[in-house]
Amino acid sequence: MKKGDLSPVLVNIGFGNVVSASRVVAIVTPGSAPMKRLREEAKKRGKLIDATEGRRTRSIIVTDSDHIVLSALQAETITQRFIEGKEPFAGEKG
Repeated sequence: MKKGDLSPVLVNIGFGNVVSASRVVAIVTPGSAPMKRLREEAKKRGKLIDATEGRRTRSIIVTDSDHIVLSALQAETITQRFIEGKEPFAGEKG
């Protein structure tokens, strides 16, 4: 991103789906009971976004707007994309 550029940084979370990096609060694994409750509560409130394309949920992304985004990519993979600042559509699959 260039200095002075105000465009949002988007990070690929799999299958061409992206999230705004500045809005992400946490990336967590979905296995624990508290994460399952978080997912169910978001669904009841209408704040659940399923970006898994029908695949198994491997990570849960929490945003500052209380939206919960489900991804089929591992939390470590998404975290690495945030750290490396990869372009969202850099020819990667998934």
